Amino acid sequence: MLTRKAWRRFEQWGGSRSGTALLVTGARQVGKTYLVREFARARYPRLVEFNLIDDRAARDSFRQASSAEDLAFRLSVASGTPLVPGETLVFIDEVQECPEIVTWVKFLVDRGDYDYVLSGSLLGIALENVRSLPVGYVTEVQMFPLDFEEFCWANGVPDEAFARLRQHFADTEPVADHLHRRLLELWRRYLLVGGMPDAVAGFARAHSLDPVRTVQEDVRRFYRRDISQYAPRDRRLVIQNIYDLVPSELATQNRRFRLSSIADVRRFAQVEEEFLWLLRAGVALAAYNVREPVSPLLINESRSLFRLFYSDVGLLTGAFPKPVAQAILAGQPGANLGGVYENAVGQELAAHGFDLRYFTNRQVGELDFVLENRAGGVTALEVKSSRNYLSHKALDNALAVKNYDIQHAYVLAETNTERRGAVVYWPIYMVALLANE
Repeated sequence: MLTRKAWRRFEQWGGSRSGTALLVTGARQVGKTYLVREFARARYPRLVEFNLIDDRAARDSFRQASSAEDLAFRLSVASGTPLVPGETLVFIDEVQECPEIVTWVKFLVDRGDYDYVLSGSLLGIALENVRSLPVGYVTEVQMFPLDFEEFCWANGVPDEAFARLRQHFADTEPVADHLHRRLLELWRRYLLVGGMPDAVAGFARAHSLDPVRTVQEDVRRFYRRDISQYAPRDRRLVIQNIYDLVPSELATQNRRFRLSSIADVRRFAQVEEEFLWLLRAGVALAAYNVREPVSPLLINESRSLFRLFYSDVGLLTGAFPKPVAQAILAGQPGANLGGVYENAVGQELAAHGFDLRYFTNRQVGELDFVLENRAGGVTALEVKSSRNYLSHKALDNALAVKNYDIQHAYVLAETNTERRGAVVYWPIYMVALLANE
């Protein structure tokens, strides 16, 4: 079993007895169903599971429910095993197929007979429309692909190694050579494997790229199929086109998604809903431009200027020919592969609670990421895929502007820790320690 950080959130929910249902969200294939089943088997004498895509009879029955009481009765009828109060976890998977269940969860929870876990893929989108209704009765845990630390756990790196890494980070000290080499090697492999559980498990088992790429192609096929099934009929082709354009758009110099790449599109308003569909589905991540790196960043956002990433870097590199993988593994990516490194960093930051933003200005230049923590502190982050990491004109220019709120200036590169003036150079894998908590 892969160790997942979401397990801790599950345990917090189960141990708090807070009188809420657990709502587990995220894109398809990120491990939601598997982790819920393992949690249920470890914590409950009985698990009753309904998959509303596979179990058509249950889905049709639940859709006909006229009230929460009626739904509770239908759950007992549809269950193949008895529901025992105080012992049973009821797991309703793919709940977006019957979103009314989320609105009724308040009444199900209040009955107190059973614990409830609801799970749904954002590819269904319907869940977005009802998520806020049962306020105080749902604990939501959003799952992502495995982050780098989880990937390292799967490949035998002990907790003690990351404890040491956190101490190095706190003290701004270089990482010990043997640990640095090991983590840098794993980071390059993470760029190729990504964090999809099946891909990570296959790599940890066989240490071969071929089964990994098979999994990645399957996942991309799943996502394309879901677009064709769940996206609005009149927007499916455009959404598919946008999704397929991500690799080429990340290969451009400034990584910004060009609307001109989409046929017959001139204004963002023409395709805004299509982009939002991909983001809500969890298959893509957007980093929005800010006019100034000044807190609060939200009021400085320009939503029509953005960079679009895949939700998993392995799905990006898996779309490239094998020689690209060889260059990344050797630490010698081409100039047009900087977007791969930025995708991995953006994916890591999103999983750690950050909203993704970048900054571009003709006079200053471009900052790859501008982060804001919960206390309002702003961090400027540059991601370097080349060995020329000491060159960062835009970062220097931004630090020289007195009106900017930049508290920390970091460069992430394939190097060890070093401080030069106001800039700290971190090993690129140190992004695993940046968390908005």
